Amino acid sequence: MKRLATSILILQLLLSSCGIYTEYKRPEMPIVDSLYTHMPVEATGSDSTSLAFISWEELFADSLLRDYIRTGLENNTDLNLARLKVTEAEATLQASRLAFLPSATLSAGTESSAGQGSSAYIRPSFEWEIDAFGKLRNTRKGAEAALEQSIAYRQAVQTQLIAAIADSYYTLLMLDQQMEISKRTMSTWEENIRSLSALKRAGKTNEAAVLQASANRLQVEASIYSMQQQIYAQENAFASLLGIGPAEIRRGRLDDQSFPEDLSIGIPVHLLKYRPDVRQAEYALAESFYAENLARSWFYPDITLGGSAGWTSALGTAITNPSAWIADFLASLTAPLFDRGTSIARLKIAQAQSQEAILTFRQTLINAGMEVNDALVAWQTAKQRLNVDSRLIMNLQAAVWNTSLLMKHGLTNYLEVLTAQQTLLNAELAQASDKYAEIQSVINLYHALGGGSGLASE
Repeated sequence: MKRLATSILILQLLLSSCGIYTEYKRPEMPIVDSLYTHMPVEATGSDSTSLAFISWEELFADSLLRDYIRTGLENNTDLNLARLKVTEAEATLQASRLAFLPSATLSAGTESSAGQGSSAYIRPSFEWEIDAFGKLRNTRKGAEAALEQSIAYRQAVQTQLIAAIADSYYTLLMLDQQMEISKRTMSTWEENIRSLSALKRAGKTNEAAVLQASANRLQVEASIYSMQQQIYAQENAFASLLGIGPAEIRRGRLDDQSFPEDLSIGIPVHLLKYRPDVRQAEYALAESFYAENLARSWFYPDITLGGSAGWTSALGTAITNPSAWIADFLASLTAPLFDRGTSIARLKIAQAQSQEAILTFRQTLINAGMEVNDALVAWQTAKQRLNVDSRLIMNLQAAVWNTSLLMKHGLTNYLEVLTAQQTLLNAELAQASDKYAEIQSVINLYHALGGGSGLASE
């Protein structure tokens, strides 16, 4: 046994240089330094709160939305499936850890042989595989990486679900506001029709003006019916995200929505590690690293210690004879001699999969930078459009008031009034859409920076 242990120790020292016992290290990724091309200085400030470290409860102030998110986190099918994947990975890891312990069995029964009659036996036995060549260790390390992958995947699904619920909720708020604007505009058109009818009776305008105003009103009414259909469809899609049946969706107003002030992005390169998909890709890379080590270990022998103890005696006799007790101990070494290329193929496959994992990890980093860039630009431009929208609507409201007044005094025709009112309607609808775009860009940026995953990663 001493010679066996010494031999195992020497072999472990020698084989550590073969890569079987090496630890995973993150590969160099120079591309990370150039991922973010639209990063203003104020967005990376350290005095404000980074989006990567804000929980969804802090980001979304609407209490109704927070309740809906909680419902979705509890009921959503995809998220519950991701949780079960974590449970499966935990069980696999537990099994790989227990593989280091010896296994024990107990057998009992009767046996007979020619000329000796029947005898009974009870025989406990054990078997213990010595991990001299890293098979068990690399299997455990791979299982640990697989568990971290499943945890990161669960976080990614949860982050995506929160973003989808919030986006769907704010879409409903946008449609509600556009519906309100359209109904208000339809009432304005009805008032215009009455005014034009009075002017027609007074001889100051003609039938064409009344008909044109009526046509504009009907167009707005048709758009209201289309919005109603969109709202019903959006409510059903929202309920599906929550994992519930179609139901009335209580909600607030778009103009009442607010977000924490002084939000920042943080230092982008440092925040990459908080994205669930980046963590998942890196743990997949680590798993492939240990799988390659495991494939190398198959070229080396298995060393197993085993033994058994028990007794045997003729049926019907008492256990009084010590010679009836038997015990044995066995140490075995099984080495591959010719496996028809299986071990070589296994290693080549593992090496190829390791390279695939590196490429996937690299592309995940590139995608992360692209998503943050897109979301950041959308956030900046949405705020700029809203500033323009506000000034535009003020001018158009003044234009509508002035043209209506001029028409009543016969100083302009009805076409200028109709054009001004239609332009104002379009601008108000665009403002509601831009307000939603600003909120959506915040949600997308929050999601692109990991969706609060930095809180769970510290």
